[in-house]
Amino acid sequence: MTSKPKGPVLIELDDRVPEQTPATAPPVPDVQVPTPSGQAMQTVAALASRRGSGLGKWFWGSLGALLTFVLSIAAWDFITGLVERNAILGYAALGLTALFLFVLLIIALKELAAFSRLGRIDRIHKAAETALLNDDLSQARAVIGQLDTLYKSRDDTKWGRDKLKERQGDVLDADGLLTLAEHELLTPLDAAAIKQVEAAARQVAMVTALVPLALADVFAALTANLRMIRQIAEVYGGRAGTLGSWRLTRSVLTHLVATGAVAVGDDLIGSMAGGGVLSKISRRFGEGLVNGALTARVGVAAIEVCRPLPFTTRKRPSVSGIVKRSLTGLFGSDNKE
Repeated sequence: MTSKPKGPVLIELDDRVPEQTPATAPPVPDVQVPTPSGQAMQTVAALASRRGSGLGKWFWGSLGALLTFVLSIAAWDFITGLVERNAILGYAALGLTALFLFVLLIIALKELAAFSRLGRIDRIHKAAETALLNDDLSQARAVIGQLDTLYKSRDDTKWGRDKLKERQGDVLDADGLLTLAEHELLTPLDAAAIKQVEAAARQVAMVTALVPLALADVFAALTANLRMIRQIAEVYGGRAGTLGSWRLTRSVLTHLVATGAVAVGDDLIGSMAGGGVLSKISRRFGEGLVNGALTARVGVAAIEVCRPLPFTTRKRPSVSGIVKRSLTGLFGSDNKE
């Protein structure tokens, strides 16, 4: 019999596993982060520019008329019945109802005045375009008179109106006269409107990036754009009411949707969405950048719509410049792109 070997048995393996080093380790797979598309602003544009069907308008109109009729009859029965039971309480209810209707009338008149003022600015804008197209000096002077009437109650335009009155007699062509009005009267208003756009773009970008709640970015974008467009209209003398602001917002966003401007294209916004380091690291921060930039684009369009004069010698506000001023430093150095 053979004796069993004492001690461990060594088995030699031909295939040895190579030692893993950082140099020989396989590369880390590149995680593809979806490119930010500004979904919140896309949704806001779709909601604001969507036109209701004729059947839908009839439905809501008839429903509103029916509810108004039912509430009126119920209020009448309530007041008359209360007068029969207790005259003092009945007449108190009648007085409160009359006060409520009076407030509603004031609100309606303010809304009508807001629509009228927006229409007035639009007529001045069209008259200025016609004067420039025909090189009509008399029509340009009529536009200057309408501008002076529009801003005569505003102290912040007094210096510009006075300068315009002093120098308009020396200008003998329509283009030069409207250019002078742009420089003397609208320059400070343009600066104030651009500040409103920058503030709205910054707010939309911050809420989109920092608030992870569902639909919070859509709500923030909608309210910020509504407020921005209303404030821009007020800067130029529009004083849009609630319904006027919504109508103006729909007009601006419908135009932008029709021209494809509320989209991520091959301009600054496209480079921010696809090439930004921050957008590759965090989709939320990338969405914030793109939504802020799209808000700036909407603001520039609102300036063009609400401005009583078209841009002639003065350059149209640059979306890229507004984005850089409003978003630089907000999320680090990524905005330098």
